[in-house]
Amino acid sequence: MTSVPGEQGTDGLPDYLVRLLDAAVDPPLRHRMPKATSTARRSAVLILFGQGPSGPDVLLIEKSAHLRSHAGQPAFPGGQADPGDDYPVGTALREAQEEAGIDPEGVRVLATLQELFLGPSDNLVVPVVGWWDDPRDVSVGDPREVARVARVPLADLADPANRFRVGHPSGYIGPAFAVADMLVWGFTAGLLEAILEAAGLATPWDEDDVRPLPASAIRPYALPGSVDAGGEEDAAAPTVADPAPDGPPTRTVPPR
Repeated sequence: MTSVPGEQGTDGLPDYLVRLLDAAVDPPLRHRMPKATSTARRSAVLILFGQGPSGPDVLLIEKSAHLRSHAGQPAFPGGQADPGDDYPVGTALREAQEEAGIDPEGVRVLATLQELFLGPSDNLVVPVVGWWDDPRDVSVGDPREVARVARVPLADLADPANRFRVGHPSGYIGPAFAVADMLVWGFTAGLLEAILEAAGLATPWDEDDVRPLPASAIRPYALPGSVDAGGEEDAAAPTVADPAPDGPPTRTVPPR
């Protein structure tokens, strides 16, 4: 489910973002997964768009190597809900402030997307779409959790030269992006692929280009783009739900 504030609406937003919001009720996610378990932990991520020096961009972080025994994985800012959070919006904004130094007051929250269940880490994730009316420099909030913060131009994500698919030993094959010196795959790449399609920014690329994941991206069983994932249960390949589990998030932005 997606909703947009009635008072702010789409005033002043770029066309690509208006198209994304119009299509977000049924985003073009390609991969399926089971419905959420009764033990699923509620989490949220912030998909924050802005106008940067190289054009429209989206915010990504790289998880700290200290969280795993290998280099961290790219992801949207996000994490599990804390007691007292105004979930999912409050969770996404709090995590973005902690991880990337994003001032919640500077983010115009536009929509919440349907919950996506990540089976390997037992997380039920709500993507929250936001717009930076006044973008600021980004910085690592907590170096124990985040190694790097990057504003990645959407043009780089859409560039066919930066797109391919990756293969996981489990048999999973999914989208990937080589941008900002990062290999983005799994949950995050699946959402980025759907975003490009929905926003009308996708261009043809070689979907037959399938590359094996480097060993560092597979062990010790980390789920790329997940939130607070860990443990041997993450050995399974990541997926993105299509269709998403039934039912809305706990709280959504008021409908337009």
